[in-house]
Amino acid sequence: MTQRGERIYIWFLNQTKRLSNQQIMALLAIIVGVLAGLGTYIFEQLLYGIKWCLTNWFAVEESQFLFLLYPAVGIVLASLFVRYIVKDNISEGVTRVLYAMSRKNSHIASHNCWTSVVGGATTIGFGGSVGPEAPIVLTGAAIGSNVGRLARLNYKNMTLLLCCGAGAALSAIFKAPITGVVFVIEILMLDLTSRTVIPLLISSISAVAIALMLRGFDPIIAISLTPADAFQLRQIPLFILLGMLCGLMSYYFTTVNARVGAIFKKIESPYKKWLLGGAILGILIYIFPPLYGEGYEGFMTLMHGQPSELFDNSLFYRFSHIDWVVILFIIATMFFKVIAMASTNAAGGVGGTFAPSLFVGAFMGAITALVCNALFGWHMSIVSFTLVGMAGVMSGVMKAPLTSIFLIAELSNGYGLFIPLMITSCIAFAIDYYLDPDSIYTKQLRKKGELLTHDKDASVFVMLKLEDLVQDDGVYINENQTLGDIVRIISRERHDDYFPVLDEQSHLLGIVRLNDVREDLFDPSKYQNSVRHYMLQSPDKILQHEQIQSVLRRFEENHVWVLPVVDKENRYLGYISKNRILNAYREQLVNISQ
Repeated sequence: MTQRGERIYIWFLNQTKRLSNQQIMALLAIIVGVLAGLGTYIFEQLLYGIKWCLTNWFAVEESQFLFLLYPAVGIVLASLFVRYIVKDNISEGVTRVLYAMSRKNSHIASHNCWTSVVGGATTIGFGGSVGPEAPIVLTGAAIGSNVGRLARLNYKNMTLLLCCGAGAALSAIFKAPITGVVFVIEILMLDLTSRTVIPLLISSISAVAIALMLRGFDPIIAISLTPADAFQLRQIPLFILLGMLCGLMSYYFTTVNARVGAIFKKIESPYKKWLLGGAILGILIYIFPPLYGEGYEGFMTLMHGQPSELFDNSLFYRFSHIDWVVILFIIATMFFKVIAMASTNAAGGVGGTFAPSLFVGAFMGAITALVCNALFGWHMSIVSFTLVGMAGVMSGVMKAPLTSIFLIAELSNGYGLFIPLMITSCIAFAIDYYLDPDSIYTKQLRKKGELLTHDKDASVFVMLKLEDLVQDDGVYINENQTLGDIVRIISRERHDDYFPVLDEQSHLLGIVRLNDVREDLFDPSKYQNSVRHYMLQSPDKILQHEQIQSVLRRFEENHVWVLPVVDKENRYLGYISKNRILNAYREQLVNISQ
């Protein structure tokens, strides 16, 4: 593989030796966009092929017992594929991309160019109630990262190509190039400059062009607004109300997802996870068939004004003509979608939260319109409220109001809904941000200090790893030694400001500072004094794998320049100095800017 990469690199150099850096990046962006578009097409064909084979022969008026089995089979197949073939974590695709940018120098393993396609299509095709966007974003990002690695780009340009791949994949799956660009800037935190925007646009347009050639011009959400769906000023209070409801639903979405995930994490046996996840998902889909798969068909029926189609293959099929049953069914489906999604991912399935957030938002918007129509006879447009609700919940869940606004506008040609889209998305974002400032993608990364942001100072510190900065000069003091032993150590060893005092198992007992023994160093009569006479407790200790931002705060709080580093058992690993961190910060800043 190394020799093949070397040959590709030499060929690439020969072909591009007359091009400028900007031209080379534009060329690579085209390559990444085309490959991401092809990857998206393969993913969709595999996904819908599996789904069609499993469900196309179902009679709509009958409930299907196989809904109890399909999801469990999909979860087991995806889990076995990940465990024995991939042997790597490919879930939570967007989070994996953010992690690669902050901790792996934007390197994503080459297997991610295809493994997320297989794992995601298997999970969703068999009924896993998750979205295809996260796996395809990870696939596109992996394509960009590996193209950049073959071209031997630096971190800055590698990150740009990674983002080009992620944006291109999202653009291709929705046929929405502007959304792909905004998604990268808003979610992946890429800087907005001409150097970055032009390659992003090129890759997104290339991917969409491939998608249009292979799949035609029909978007994934095919809906056209009519004059009856047009926005009216008198609807503003209702869209404000919808924004508030979407904000609360967004908080429910992220909270339930985290709690279900925590419950599954406590289960060590994969077999028990499969059993529990399969049982929850199978029962929910058997009762509420719209939960099967990503759920696009479900909210498409709502937007076409045919909510009765949600009852296809349902136990409640014969009640589909009763208005209040329809409303209750939609409400229940909306709330259980989050549980179904979380159970799918936590049990070992491969999928994302992008499509489920659109699903929940669509149902929230539809409920708002249906309730107003049923109670007050207002004739609110279900189409427009469904579209605006999708943007609202997505804005809160992903903390990405711009992405949600442009996505819905591009998908539906609904630029006439820009005002309600902005009102609802901003209110939903504000409410959910107040309740929880992190998005569903960034919560765990921020807790671990592994999240890149637009704050460049903080982002540089995120890239620094404590284990790379720990120093150990091999000079230790035993608790039974004396001042004379310290003098002999000083005479033959290079030393810093302090000496760690360890027991026989290398546990840190305390420290001896050079300033504290300086007065006695030239008094031989005190050379028999025990180390314990001079030993002090360290003002603080740094735990192994602690984040650099936390370490810097500890330096400031204790007004020191050097602190010991220990593991969880208090075994001494070395020391970290403030100077070392600041020097590493300057070096990393130079590397990123070049």
